[in-house]
Amino acid sequence: MTSTRAWAAAGAVTGGTAIAVSQLAASVLSVRESPLVAVAEVATRATPGIVATEAVELLAGLAKPLLVVGVVLAVGALFAVAGALWPQRRALSVGLVATVAAVGLGAVVLRNGTGATETLPIGLGAATWLLAMTAFTVVARRQGDATPAIPAPSATPAPGRRGFLATLGVVGLVGVCSGVTARWVEGGKSAVQDMRRLLRIPGVTQRSAPRRARIDVPGVTPWQTPNDDFYRVHTAIAVPAIDPATWKLRIHGMVEREVVLTYDEVISRGLVEAWVTLGCVSNEVGGPLLGNAWWSGVPTRDLLALAGPAAGADAVLQTSEDGWTCSTPLDALTDERGGMLAVAMNGEPLPLEHGFPARTVVPGLYGYTSACKWVVDWEVTRFADVEAYWTQRDWAERAPMRLSSRIDVPLAGEELLVGPVTVAGVAWLPGTGVADVQVSLDGGAWTSGRLAAPVTRNTWVQWAADLEVGPGPHTVRVRAVSDDGEVQTGVRRDPLPDGATGWHEVEFTAVEEAPL
Repeated sequence: MTSTRAWAAAGAVTGGTAIAVSQLAASVLSVRESPLVAVAEVATRATPGIVATEAVELLAGLAKPLLVVGVVLAVGALFAVAGALWPQRRALSVGLVATVAAVGLGAVVLRNGTGATETLPIGLGAATWLLAMTAFTVVARRQGDATPAIPAPSATPAPGRRGFLATLGVVGLVGVCSGVTARWVEGGKSAVQDMRRLLRIPGVTQRSAPRRARIDVPGVTPWQTPNDDFYRVHTAIAVPAIDPATWKLRIHGMVEREVVLTYDEVISRGLVEAWVTLGCVSNEVGGPLLGNAWWSGVPTRDLLALAGPAAGADAVLQTSEDGWTCSTPLDALTDERGGMLAVAMNGEPLPLEHGFPARTVVPGLYGYTSACKWVVDWEVTRFADVEAYWTQRDWAERAPMRLSSRIDVPLAGEELLVGPVTVAGVAWLPGTGVADVQVSLDGGAWTSGRLAAPVTRNTWVQWAADLEVGPGPHTVRVRAVSDDGEVQTGVRRDPLPDGATGWHEVEFTAVEEAPL
């Protein structure tokens, strides 16, 4: 074999390892579709109808697996070419790999969105290829041959060539191990996903957004957040895959009696259902880290009553299957606000990434103090005696959600026609409710908009306001007023330690003629 073939082999093997690493990262991070599958899906959608029809008729169930294999072979060939180019035309080699990564990134964005979790596997795969090829270069230079040859099978490798071959073996082994681990992770999740799909929970119903809760302005965030679009913030490296048949919730600590409940025992107590908006404390002013869903579960006050919290207890230290903890005020779990151990979301069993088989939902509290996913342990205790994951990292011990509002329409930097302009968005203070939303144009007086009719105080509310604007740049601000008369503060504060404050504002431009 020639030296060019040696580098082509290095490029191909390293490319396979890069793909395996990206697949493993996607599996661990629970990305809905791994880069490889995302590319195959985009290719499927781009295939002309007649070709797709013929392929399905000819290959039946083998069509998609063969497509994935074809994508792997095509990408492998490109990596081999990039490897052959590496010693003499490195810029072109890196450019080719960057192009492959860009195609994969585009497919991932189209299929999964632009979140860091979804795009990280592509970056790890590309970094793996570059680091491994750099390692081959170092080995080649040390043996005094920048373009080593792979000897014929019958020949005894020269000492210098052994280093190159050894590196090839190590890189290949990393790829095999990554691929096997990815399959193992996916296998465990697939088994639980199958259980989840077949699970039918008595008392779970499906609801769509009530007509009166919608403002019906194009571009406004949907009142009901689909499961796939609901924000996800957690510390789990790999999303736990828990079989409901083995799941248990232990309630102990400052209680009259310790209680351990199975999934079936929890479900048998009967479910309640409610619309609840949840939000993350790290959400910046105007940020997207909140969502509204139809939750089904068992009241937390009923479950805690089984154990009988002792006098003096004021907190529940919740622990997730992955070891994450949060400390929740005991009264928030036992009063009438509607805290529940949720088992379903928007009419279906909880998605794995949202806490399957059970999680805690508490209206009016930021998630880091209440929304324990994959929850397995409640220790009734006192705030003075415990510290949870985020309170150990300087976040506040107690953190009720803050009165907030956001502008969804118009978009920042958008060009609109002079004249009437509709501004719209959402406002929220779960547990209390929003009574009014006011807007200010270019620092002028605050004027009230119109609200959709909220179905409960525990959800956000859509709002809209009609303004008249002249030509030129404009700034619109929004603030909310709660049901108990609180006016949202305009003082800007970062999320740390207990939630961001300030008015959201959007700058736009009004023009005399329609923008192109």
